Amino acid sequence: MTQVDVAVEDMPDHNKTSDVVMSVKNLKKHFPIMKGVFKRQVGAVRAVDGVSFDIYKGETLGLVGESGSGKSTTGRVVLQLDHATEGSIKFHGEELTEVSGKRMRELRREMQMIFQDPHASLNPRMTVASIIGEPLVENADMPKAERTKAIEDLLKMVGLDPSHANRYPHEFSGGQRQRIGIARAIALSPEFIVCDEPIAALDVSIQAQVVNLLKRLQKDLQLTYLFISHDLSMVRHIADRVAVMYLGKIVELAPVDELYDDPKHPYTHALNSAVPVPDPVVEATRKRVILEGDMPSPANPPPGCVFSTRCPIATEKCSAEEPEWRELSPRHWVACHFAEVT
Repeated sequence: MTQVDVAVEDMPDHNKTSDVVMSVKNLKKHFPIMKGVFKRQVGAVRAVDGVSFDIYKGETLGLVGESGSGKSTTGRVVLQLDHATEGSIKFHGEELTEVSGKRMRELRREMQMIFQDPHASLNPRMTVASIIGEPLVENADMPKAERTKAIEDLLKMVGLDPSHANRYPHEFSGGQRQRIGIARAIALSPEFIVCDEPIAALDVSIQAQVVNLLKRLQKDLQLTYLFISHDLSMVRHIADRVAVMYLGKIVELAPVDELYDDPKHPYTHALNSAVPVPDPVVEATRKRVILEGDMPSPANPPPGCVFSTRCPIATEKCSAEEPEWRELSPRHWVACHFAEVT
């Protein structure tokens, strides 16, 4: 397997408010449950239920959790591909939930998305040149010759042969198709990209190559990422900070090394324990945390702490009171009654 480049770059300065690219406060996305002949609402699926975080210029914020935790919905709502039920989303201080029409179209140039399944996200009837060139046609007043040159440069940038520009998506491998999707995402020189599980559908041997490509593009183009994934081991190599999500809520947020080396929330402990360690001696002796039961339905979340039904240290207090979202140590936030500074 190709090794992921783990060289540590200069960390962004997160002390300046002006460095905040995306600020999300108390974000909620509830999908109504309709029943009966008259389609009356009888409930709601709380896919995202009060999420808050900031993303700073030039950094990668990893968003991890089990399937069904609300990660992808968060990414879509942040980009306003789905509208928020409640909460604030600010891009460089501009409230996206109040923007529509022409201004939202202008902002789309600055915010893009890389989708999970490169096969489903590329139009099979369009050539690669048409797919990558579509954003340029729609958003940039560019002569055809200049656009052709830009498409060739984008293909080279993501490691593809420009002579293959007139081929169709089915003629490429999964990893190559994802590179096409990445080229399309960076075509308009955006500042912020949501990477929605961009390596989940790829072979393990290709995943590291795509992660290295994303890291290189981030450095060369000064990109800011929200990197969504369920693969904690891969997130550790690309993220500066990591937010852990469970049942629509963020339960822990910390710098990447601190979160992996000293997790404070029981759910983070469990996720970390499931990641294999390459050292056979350590792997044989370390203690695994096995969670019992399944994640509750987001249509009927438990009272109090959402993790209380599966938490190995839960008490009656956990089932009755929702834990406060608090800063346990500098830049390390957690929502747990029993998290302590060590």
